[in-house]
Amino acid sequence: MNAPLPDVPEVRVVGLPQLTQGFDLVERLDLAMHLKVHGPLEPMNGERLAQLADDISLRGRGGAGFPFGRKLRSVAKSAIRRGVRPVVVINGSEGEPACRKDTVMLNRAPHLILDGALLAAEALGARTLIVAVTRNSTEISIRAALAERGLSDRRGQSLRARVVRTPERMVSGEASAVIRAAGGGPALPPGRRERAAESGVGGAPTLLSNAETYAQLAVAARIGARRYGNTGLESEPGTVMLTLSGAVARPMVVEVPSGVPLRYVLQLAGAPPMPQGVLTGGYHGNWIDSMAVHNAVVSRESMAAVGGSLGAGAILPIGPETCPLGEALRVANWLAAETAGQCGPCRLGLPAAAGGLSDVLNGGGPAALEALREVTQAVKGRGACKHPDGSARFFASTLSAFTDDLAAHVLDGGCGRPTTGVLPLPSPGYQDAEESIPSGERLAVDWTLCQGHGLCADIVPELIRLGPDGFPALADASVPMHLRGRAQRAVRRCPALALRVEQAPQERPAMPALPAVNRKALGSGRG
Repeated sequence: MNAPLPDVPEVRVVGLPQLTQGFDLVERLDLAMHLKVHGPLEPMNGERLAQLADDISLRGRGGAGFPFGRKLRSVAKSAIRRGVRPVVVINGSEGEPACRKDTVMLNRAPHLILDGALLAAEALGARTLIVAVTRNSTEISIRAALAERGLSDRRGQSLRARVVRTPERMVSGEASAVIRAAGGGPALPPGRRERAAESGVGGAPTLLSNAETYAQLAVAARIGARRYGNTGLESEPGTVMLTLSGAVARPMVVEVPSGVPLRYVLQLAGAPPMPQGVLTGGYHGNWIDSMAVHNAVVSRESMAAVGGSLGAGAILPIGPETCPLGEALRVANWLAAETAGQCGPCRLGLPAAAGGLSDVLNGGGPAALEALREVTQAVKGRGACKHPDGSARFFASTLSAFTDDLAAHVLDGGCGRPTTGVLPLPSPGYQDAEESIPSGERLAVDWTLCQGHGLCADIVPELIRLGPDGFPALADASVPMHLRGRAQRAVRRCPALALRVEQAPQERPAMPALPAVNRKALGSGRG
């Protein structure tokens, strides 16, 4: 099993560095070193800054890819119309296990990120700057950077700056979750979709963008649009920060000019020469095959053309020795456990989809595959945040990318390969103060006692559903903290005393030891 990625993995650069300039000199650029490396920065008015963003085709680097100039203008117009001071937010919340590019930048070049955010704050007339982070190392680094600039949250300052800590979860990095956390609430999506440019932190118009986006803006503001455009593609100028993990010899964060062949970047990290598949864009992204890898270059347009996604910049190859569906099941279980628990598609659909994929791997046949496709389709477009849609995209991509393996599992009972666990996930049993995170516990059934009453599925349908034989099928995922009470109630209500809550083992197999077809034989008959 692969260990979780370190906070700050190895950093490499292809060509001349822009964001990572100075990384060869020191581990972290404090303010003095930052100014020596990058030089001073002149302020700009709002329209000039927005035009700069347009000239370099700057899009958000957190996954959504929204044009930064359009977002900046939208916040400015809303603030002027309402007569309200806007808020600027740096989204450094990186809760996905496969992403480290923003963590690297926050740890090693925090002032470049602050430069871009302060440019935007001054242009907008903002009086509040908020930095959202997920890890101890990033919080320490950004607090030190604010102190080096004399910025704090004290009253009376022309700009008040503060740090908000969010839990290391997939949903915590979503814009609405960051805004909710910045307002003093839980770092969870609010269950309704609102435009931050209209109503964000404290109801004020809010410019929220990814940490790398602000760093790119700061680089462009120093060197100008023309010089910035000399690097990379004409349609997508500049550099891109990528996190490479999975089946690679050296997990790393790499800065590359747009237009560099994807195969070269994979070779740099020591990926297999003919990967079985490459997951692009992270766990809300898409799989591509070796032929697509050969044809793709690092850009949003090119990756989309071959069925991939640049997304948040996570690139994860897998080799031929592992079962790709088993790897996908590990991620599916994690995605199901990451639910915010606030809408049906997330709370019910994702555990059902993970369970459906488990059924397919365990010999469920064509019926199980069809059920999985139906569940995945039902989740799309109905969630209160982007987590269900992103997860559904991962499921659909898995089913379309590995058709041969899918046929082997559906028709022949398996592909004959183990699941080696090359895709990084958090350590089992990790915990946080946020109530919806995985608890480190899971439900288990004693099949010698279970009589198929079905009460447990009524009490906690997010984690238990009834299989075709009428017996419970459990989601192979940690019980989220917000479901612990109902999970324990299901244990107490079980008439046959067959259900229990146990600690999740340190290393869990990709497939349960007992396939569904054996459960009825082990039970004593449905009561």
